Amino acid sequence: MRIACLHTAESNIAVFDAAAREIGLSKGVLVHTVRADLLADAEKAGGLTDDIARETASALRSLGQTADAVVLTCSTLGPSVDELEGTMSVPTLRVDAALAEQAVQSGGRIVVLCAVETTVEPTARLFAAAAAATRTPFEVCLVPGAWDLFKAGNRDGYLLAIPQAADAAYREGSAIVALAQASMAGAADLVKSGPRPLSSPAAGLAAAVESVSRDA
Repeated sequence: MRIACLHTAESNIAVFDAAAREIGLSKGVLVHTVRADLLADAEKAGGLTDDIARETASALRSLGQTADAVVLTCSTLGPSVDELEGTMSVPTLRVDAALAEQAVQSGGRIVVLCAVETTVEPTARLFAAAAAATRTPFEVCLVPGAWDLFKAGNRDGYLLAIPQAADAAYREGSAIVALAQASMAGAADLVKSGPRPLSSPAAGLAAAVESVSRDA
């Protein structure tokens, strides 16, 4: 099995390799491509534009030519997958879709944390669609200052800002916290005021494996 991951941050390679080990995937199953320019362009534009979505879709199509499944790991670019409908011969997933499905099954109010502003709107749309059937209440919140820390290379500071926001959400009555961006996954173990937050890497990879098995 070969799963191609399209990232917009090189640090997510280690995050997804760790998630692969967590769910029992063999070494070498994941193949990584990093396109930091796509997220940078979206940030400059204030969000995902049609042109960036098409460019992202083109990159995903290219990866699909040599993989059994393709996973888009950037939440800002997530809606680009919609551009691919009917054009891919292998499963192509946005990693946060599996996260949303998992979250709405947990029961109770969900707080979804985002680190980058351009992720808030596509994440809200994704969770609204997932929660429609269960009528699960949810709120999407931006962690103030987190992305500035990430872009400055202060990974420790970034991963400390996130559990502070998660703990606050639990103290305010949230049943479960979901970490919208893959880069946030390392903060999950630092949360103390409630259940371990849900994160997207392991959920997304498990969904990709299931899709490949189902199509086999």
